[in-house]
Amino acid sequence: MTLTNYWWLLLWLVTAGGFLAIAVPGQPVQIMGKTEYRWSMTSVLILACPYALWAMNRSNFGDTEVYRKTFYDIPETWSQLVVYLQKHTKDQGFSVLTFFLKILAGNSDKVFFLVVAAFQIFCVVYFFRKYSTDFLLSMFMFVASTDYLSWMFNGIRQFTAVCMILISFELMLKRKYIPMIGIVLLASTIHGSALIMLPIVFIVQGRAWNKRILIMLAGIVAAVLFIDPFTNIMENMLTDTQYGDVITNDIWMNDDGTNMLRVLFYSIPAILSLIGKRYVDEADSPMLNVCVNCAACTSFLYMLSAFSSGIYMGRIPVYTTLPGYAAVPWLVDHMFTKDSTKIVKVGLICGFMAFFYYQIHVAWGVLS
Repeated sequence: MTLTNYWWLLLWLVTAGGFLAIAVPGQPVQIMGKTEYRWSMTSVLILACPYALWAMNRSNFGDTEVYRKTFYDIPETWSQLVVYLQKHTKDQGFSVLTFFLKILAGNSDKVFFLVVAAFQIFCVVYFFRKYSTDFLLSMFMFVASTDYLSWMFNGIRQFTAVCMILISFELMLKRKYIPMIGIVLLASTIHGSALIMLPIVFIVQGRAWNKRILIMLAGIVAAVLFIDPFTNIMENMLTDTQYGDVITNDIWMNDDGTNMLRVLFYSIPAILSLIGKRYVDEADSPMLNVCVNCAACTSFLYMLSAFSSGIYMGRIPVYTTLPGYAAVPWLVDHMFTKDSTKIVKVGLICGFMAFFYYQIHVAWGVLS
């Protein structure tokens, strides 16, 4: 089931997703003490399966060969693993995880990719099913934004850390900080960037666009205005860590930052929430507030990456991007009249499809 035409990513959502949405009734789900109706888990998994299979049968997309080589290089015994970890000190949790998957997979890279992809897509659909008022629209945003390709075909190490945090979202909602911090620290052994969630777990609490969010915005603006001192501070902070050469290496020095079109595109949830802040405040839903604040963090972090490094800083916002996708359906449904909502959703879908085409045809050159 090798993906040869990337339009299938969207066609499957439209055809199978549309059929399942109509044919299979929703089920009651308890969310923060309230009963909400959501897609059945069976329907969700049916829709998700091809995305795991496509990720398993990937071509040489992105960093596939790097991960394949890493998988084959991982030793098969405990004693050899100890020696391997002494030489490979970066993100050792992923090395240990790969070790266990290699035992399970029997040296098959396809099984390795399948297990990782199945875990990732399950976390994504589980999250959208529970926290989005329109599962199919949020899922469409995840795929059409090319986040599916960017992370499940490419940055799978970091996205594994993202999914570990995503599946624990309820802990963040209920402000169970100790277990949440434990999960973040565990995820950071998979990919060190997960540590960004330590402050964000606290920043996103409270009402939408509160003082903590505005302070973060002020900090980002200050970092942009004083980008050279900011990079010097980062360099000092990263000294003697596994990321000690990030600021001084050729990739950072020659990186002109995230494209502003991409920054604007990923700011759509934050912009919508700011325009519709009155409705968000009236609802005063803890889940919605956290998702909106996550969307704001995504926008701010992308803004910073536009003026620093798209390759390094541009990878950080993925930790808060998906909660923003979950907030969009609620915002659209409550900010506009019934007729206007349909128009806005059509416009949103067309906009995401245009970005999908731009990203994989113009930017990546993999779509004819």
